[in-house]
Amino acid sequence: MKFISFTRLGESGVGAVVPGGIVDLAGKLSPEIKSLKALIAADLMDAAAAYVEGRAPDFVLSDVTLLPVLPDAGKILCVGLNYETHRAETKRPDAKYPTMFTRYADSQIAHGAPMIMPTVSDKLDYEGEMAVIIGRGGRNISEENALSHVAGYACYNDGTIRDWQRHTHQFGPGKTFPGTGGFGPYMVSADEVGDYTKLPIQTRLNGEVMQQATLSDLIFPVERLIAYISTYTPLSAGDVILTGTPGGVGDRREPQLYMKPGDVVEIEIGMLGTLINPIAAESVL
Repeated sequence: MKFISFTRLGESGVGAVVPGGIVDLAGKLSPEIKSLKALIAADLMDAAAAYVEGRAPDFVLSDVTLLPVLPDAGKILCVGLNYETHRAETKRPDAKYPTMFTRYADSQIAHGAPMIMPTVSDKLDYEGEMAVIIGRGGRNISEENALSHVAGYACYNDGTIRDWQRHTHQFGPGKTFPGTGGFGPYMVSADEVGDYTKLPIQTRLNGEVMQQATLSDLIFPVERLIAYISTYTPLSAGDVILTGTPGGVGDRREPQLYMKPGDVVEIEIGMLGTLINPIAAESVL
């Protein structure tokens, strides 16, 4: 099942994408369940599937304004250098453990919303990634049980301001500028995806393929990431893990290729759909 977050008539909500439109789930399974994060935390995804079965759409996609899949994600835990092609192009050494950093929820944008090039830099780079949404929290989760903690998967563009990323040895300053984290268009439930390693991932800039791989190419697979991360911090329902980007980023091309206002970037990951964001300059009031 495909789940989306949206606003409609001034109210935020959660819905299921079905042929012809959206089945509204806000308040339908329980009065207080009005967001995707709350639905996941209450373990109501199966109940949502049963509610949606055979039901006609309540409205069409054009009736809503999409939000990031999880606009209120508790933790956004990002993995760097997790494809060999990207590690090689950065000339970083092999690593025994995953490279970790964080992104803030208020830096995220929805499918179709503009990705913002800030006034302080013209080095906005794309990073197509698969997002893993945690469904059942825990600590010290084993690799063997890790996938049972996954609610679903989605496309993500971990947009990066490269010069700010390099201000120090920590990636953070370049990784969480407002309007740089594209997340959408929807979350596909883990049961529908099945074996995530079979998913292809591709990034296109103005229609030209920039990055291409499959999720089986991950150096640290999702199971290992969940086990590793849950050792040093508890995972909770609605947390998000960004699994890393393949080689082909603009910063490592010759000549370098950064996104600019008027460009359009697309992240396509098999059955997870295609996340599309135009690029716009930051407005200064």
